[in-house]
Amino acid sequence: MATSALARLVGVAQEHGDGKVHVTTRTNLQVRAMPALPGTKVLPDEVLSALEGTGLLPSRAHELARNIMASPRTGVAGGRADLRPVVDALDATICADPHLGRLPGRFLFVLDDGSGDLRNRSCDLGLVALDPDRAQLRVGEGWGQVVPLVEAHLHLAGLARRFLQLRGRGREAPWHVRELDIPLVEERLPHRDLPPPSPAPPYGSVTGGRHLPVPPEGLDHAAVAGLLDAAPTVVVTPWRGVFVPEETP
Repeated sequence: MATSALARLVGVAQEHGDGKVHVTTRTNLQVRAMPALPGTKVLPDEVLSALEGTGLLPSRAHELARNIMASPRTGVAGGRADLRPVVDALDATICADPHLGRLPGRFLFVLDDGSGDLRNRSCDLGLVALDPDRAQLRVGEGWGQVVPLVEAHLHLAGLARRFLQLRGRGREAPWHVRELDIPLVEERLPHRDLPPPSPAPPYGSVTGGRHLPVPPEGLDHAAVAGLLDAAPTVVVTPWRGVFVPEETP
């Protein structure tokens, strides 16, 4: 994520919310205390336009569906593959399909670059890189097929569409793959080349940059200004932190 986009988001938070940008363990950014139209949970158009101006809201219809978590240091340090192109392709594929805008807000894609840092994170769909060219899909609590990495976003989007087909509609419809009555795919065994799980990186200096904690009260203008001075890009981590690369490849 461009640090300049984060700076624009904290500007929106100052004008319309509580002045802070909050992060979650799902690597989401949150702006709280935003105004809603009377009697609704809908933001006024001027607020939505301000959020779109940050560059972080490419599709209003898909904002709840764009839940993609990837190894924070992928392409910078460690790992077996650079998943940044996969993340971009998956996000673009989701946003291009109106049907996928119906994914539940808690539906989560988790992509491990082979470093093992997200191997144990629960997910609905995901993958673990085996090498620079292959990955094994994750499907709920089980494993799917091994696919070429360049095609992984297509397989994940296809499985997401099948999930929507199987879950149906209504208040009782499942929110997660593991809740389906019918298996999404025939389960496979874990590939022999899967990496072992690895612990979360500590806060402070790590290989490739710095892992900084985000305080519970969120990032204010001063904190974001410091990040803006430090690096052109930052990555929100699943450990309520921000990874600041030493340099952008």
